[in-house]
Amino acid sequence: MHTIEWQKRGLPHAHILIWLCDKIEATEIDHLISNEIPDPWADPELYEIVTTNMIHGPCGSHYNYTSCHNKDGKCTRQYPRDFVSEAITGSDGYPLYRRRSPAEGGFTAVVKGHQVGNRWVVPYCPLLTKAFNAHINVEYCHSVRSIKYVCTYINKGTDAAMFGIRQDGSVDEIQDFLAGRVISSTEGPWHIFSFLIHERFPARKRRTSLFFCGYSNGCGCAYQRHNAYTVLQTLSTGRVC
Repeated sequence: MHTIEWQKRGLPHAHILIWLCDKIEATEIDHLISNEIPDPWADPELYEIVTTNMIHGPCGSHYNYTSCHNKDGKCTRQYPRDFVSEAITGSDGYPLYRRRSPAEGGFTAVVKGHQVGNRWVVPYCPLLTKAFNAHINVEYCHSVRSIKYVCTYINKGTDAAMFGIRQDGSVDEIQDFLAGRVISSTEGPWHIFSFLIHERFPARKRRTSLFFCGYSNGCGCAYQRHNAYTVLQTLSTGRVC
């Protein structure tokens, strides 16, 4: 299941929910989803991508950035997170991912002039992050609560804006909605060319899970689930195909 939305700057944004045939164990989570800054010497390319795209903030009055804080002064994204030595399956629908402290071997980076560690890393898949060089937040949903949240987010309505000079008299709410819908310059062509806005695969139809990686040299390779981790190691060594 997936949907495409457009952020305030007009950039397309995808929310995707994937069901897996095999259950992911807690010991496997760290191989698929990372919440740590990678080794800058072992994989400098991934290190640069993560520190550029996958660091939250840092936020707080100390960092002079509070746009994500509520009226109580707390980050709505719950950053910075606590250090965790090993991944733990949480009770609220999301696991507590491994976030090692510098004393345990965790790496740090300088972001916006501040030294940050693994407490500020947004969950990501190293394979996807390195393949697309973009912000791709990946979460493991293992409870109905987390899946319900994702489904609700996927099926939410579009943004709308109300504007204009209102005169005395009756209000045509339908016309106001049609006139006030926000459509950016990138969303317009998306509709004109009939690109998919949302899609749901049949619930009982079996599909082979594939990972696709595209490269600027024209090489494109598809990988099944059993060798995805091997592919990640191949990317780390600099060998494409």
